[in-house]
Amino acid sequence: MKRAIVALLSPERSLQKLRLSSGLVMLTFVTMHLINHAVLLVSLDSADRVLRAFAALWRSPPGTILLYGSLVTHLVLVLRSIYLRRTWRMPAREAVQIGLGLLIPFLIIEHVVPARLSQPLYGIIVDYRSVVHSLWVVNPLSGVRQSIALLVIWAHGCVGVYFWLRYRSWYRGAFPYLLTAAILVPVLGLLGFAEAGRTLADLPGSAPPLLDPALPRGLREAAPAVEPAIVAAGLNRIKLALYLVFAGAVALVLVLRRLRMLAERPSLVTVSYSSGALVRMPRGLSLLEGSRYGNVPHYSVCGGKGRCSTCRVRILASDGPLPPPGPIEAATLARIHADPDVRLGCQLHPAANLSVALLTAPNTDPGLPVAAEPVRPGREEEIVVLFCDLRNFTVLSEARLPYDVVFLLNRYFAVVGQAVEKAGGRLDKFIGDGAMALFGPTGNRNDACRQALSAAAAIVRDMAQLNEELAPTFATRLKIAIGIHTGPSVVGVMGYGATKGLTAIGDTVNVASRLETTAKERDIAIVVSEPTIRRSGLQVGELESCEVAIRGRSAPVRVYLVSEAESQRFIAAPQKA
Repeated sequence: MKRAIVALLSPERSLQKLRLSSGLVMLTFVTMHLINHAVLLVSLDSADRVLRAFAALWRSPPGTILLYGSLVTHLVLVLRSIYLRRTWRMPAREAVQIGLGLLIPFLIIEHVVPARLSQPLYGIIVDYRSVVHSLWVVNPLSGVRQSIALLVIWAHGCVGVYFWLRYRSWYRGAFPYLLTAAILVPVLGLLGFAEAGRTLADLPGSAPPLLDPALPRGLREAAPAVEPAIVAAGLNRIKLALYLVFAGAVALVLVLRRLRMLAERPSLVTVSYSSGALVRMPRGLSLLEGSRYGNVPHYSVCGGKGRCSTCRVRILASDGPLPPPGPIEAATLARIHADPDVRLGCQLHPAANLSVALLTAPNTDPGLPVAAEPVRPGREEEIVVLFCDLRNFTVLSEARLPYDVVFLLNRYFAVVGQAVEKAGGRLDKFIGDGAMALFGPTGNRNDACRQALSAAAAIVRDMAQLNEELAPTFATRLKIAIGIHTGPSVVGVMGYGATKGLTAIGDTVNVASRLETTAKERDIAIVVSEPTIRRSGLQVGELESCEVAIRGRSAPVRVYLVSEAESQRFIAAPQKA
C-alpha cells in the first residue's frame, strides 16, 4: 500500500494525470462547441443563444484561464514526451496520437484567432452569422479546413479517452453508447454548419460586421473607420506569429532531442537477450525502448507506463549495478510478487551492459509489427465460475447416429446458453459436451453469486422440459451435472486469432471444474461451494453439505449438494434478512 501511494504521488505519475486532465478539459470544450454547431439545425438564433451561454463559461476569466492553461499545458507535456522519447519505433496508435496532436495547433490557429480576438481588438461581434458566412460563402476552402480540424481534434480526443478507459470494468457495457455519441456529435455538428451555410448562401448580400455595444463610445465611433483589410492584416500578423512560435517550439525540441542522442552515442549499452538477439542502444533508453530500437519483439500492453507487467524481464547478468526501481516500478513489482531479479522493461534504464530474458513470450507472428499490443492485459477479479456437463453422454452417443448426436448437443447448448445469458452471465466456452460460464467480471459479486445459482436452476428446469420433449423420439434422458464456485481469478483476453476471447484462469476455475466432477460422482444436479452460497445471501434450508478434497489445495472445500427438485428454490429465492 505504501509503495502504491508513493507511486501515485511520484512526479511522473502526476505529469501523466496533468496531461490527461488538460486533454479532458479541451475535449469538453470541443464537445460543447460541436453541440452548439448541432443547434444550427434548429435555427441561427437558437445557436447564438447557446453560444452566449457557453461563452459565459469559457470566456469568463476563470474559463479562459482553464481552457488556454489546459491547451498550453497539454502542448508543453506533449513536446516534453517527444524530447524524452529515445526511439521513433512505437505502436501505430501512439504514432497516430502524436501526429494528430502536433497537427491540431496548425489547424485551429486560422479559426481561433479571428473568433477570439476580433471582438477585444476591433470591437467586432463574432456570432454564427458572421462566422458561417465567412467560412461557407466568402471562403469555403477555409470552411473545409476548419471542418477537418474539428474532426482531427475529435478523433484525437476520442482515441485518448478510449486508451484511458478501455480496461475499466464498466467500459465494456458503456462502449456502445460512447461509440454512438462519438459518431453522432461531430456528424450533427457538421450537418448544422452545412444547414446554416446553405441558409446564408441563399440570402442576398451580406450584413456589415456588428459592433460590440459594450465598447466605449470613442472606440465605437472609430471602429467603422477600420477597413476590413486592416483588420485582416492585423489578425494575419497574429496568426503568423503563433504559427512561427509553435513550429519553432517543435523544431527546437527535435533539435535538442537530436543533440542529446548524439551526445549519448559514444556511450552505448549492449543488451543480450536469451533468444540470441543483441542490441547496442544509447545510454539512457529504457530496456523496452532499447528492444524497439533494435527491432526485438517486446510486449508492453500499457504503452510503457508501468501500469502492467507484460514487459517484465529477468536480469541474467550485468556488468555494473542497476538503478533501483522507481516508485511506479516498485509498486507494480510488489503487486505481482516479483523475484528480486525481475524488472520492468519500460522502467529500467540500464547504465551498463546486461543480459536479460523476456518473461512474457514475444510475438512470433511475422504479420504483426514489433511492439504491437495484441492482447488485453489480465487482471485479478472476484468472479463466479459455473461448469456444467452431461452425465454419461459418451455412452449415450455410441448408439446414436452422428446427426442425432449433433442435434441433441445443440439443443443442450441452447438450454445452457439461454439460461446463462438470461441470468446475466457470460458463456465462456463449450468443451465437448461441457460448458463454462462466468458471472460478475463487471458487476457486484453478491449479485453474481445469485445469478449463477439462478442460471444453474434454470438449466436443470429446462433440461427436464427438454427430456419430456425428446422422450417420445429418442427414448433418452439427459442428466446434467453443475459445479459453481466463487473467488479470485485472472480475467483477460486470451487465445489466438479468431479464437481469442475474454476468459478466466486460476484456482477458482479449477475448483468449479472439480465440483462439477463431484456432482457426477455423487449423482446430484448441482454442487455449489459454501462461499458462493454465503455471498448470494440465499436460504440454505436443509441442503446436504460435505467437504470435498481439491487436488493442489491443502484444505478441503465445504460444498452444498443440490438435487433437481431443491434447485428450483434458487430461482427468485428470498434473500436472508
